[in-house]
Amino acid sequence: MKAQPGQKAPLLSISDWVQGTEVNFDQLLGRVVLVEVFQVNCPGCFLYALPQAVDLHRKYSEHGLTILGVATAFEDFDKNNLENLTRLAAHGEVVGETLRVLSQQGKLNAGRLPYQIPFPLAMDRLVRHRGEVTDNEIADFIQNRIPDFDRQPKAHQQQIRQQVLNYLQSLDYHAETFELFDLKGTPSHILVDKQGVLRDCAIGPYPKLEAQIQSLLQE
Repeated sequence: MKAQPGQKAPLLSISDWVQGTEVNFDQLLGRVVLVEVFQVNCPGCFLYALPQAVDLHRKYSEHGLTILGVATAFEDFDKNNLENLTRLAAHGEVVGETLRVLSQQGKLNAGRLPYQIPFPLAMDRLVRHRGEVTDNEIADFIQNRIPDFDRQPKAHQQQIRQQVLNYLQSLDYHAETFELFDLKGTPSHILVDKQGVLRDCAIGPYPKLEAQIQSLLQE
């Protein structure tokens, strides 16, 4: 069952905690919880999403906000992995496109982040894909991402199905938390209120996030 806003948030599916104490939504009742979902090989995650999360932690952690960082992977599995997450947590090291882009923009000190991520960091549970991709998997993927699929010409529908099949076959792993919350990419965030109810999932820059958190803290 996919997570649904307005309903109790399912527990995060985590393989390893590399920083901080293992924790989940059921242990954080009474606090607002922001989960920042990112990939290690994701420049945008480090250009705005993680710095925003660090700033929100600084402002609101003593006022009822808990932030958790969850590194996921839906591509580039050779870079978006536990080893590189551990290096990030321990030394601020970044890799791949993140290293290239942040270096170009002068965002690194000696190839490392100029700040320490202050909240717990964990690795999404990755399950190796086994067997053939089923028609139901293809249909679910299309339904969640292409709302006007049924109105497309039949030939175009078949083309889309083939493209989705090729994409799903290319995946080495399924990331359980990423899929459970039906996230569309990274960076994304998951926002849960003090009662453990999922209030929002969103992708990309989200300027209204701070105001949303302030409102939830006052409930």
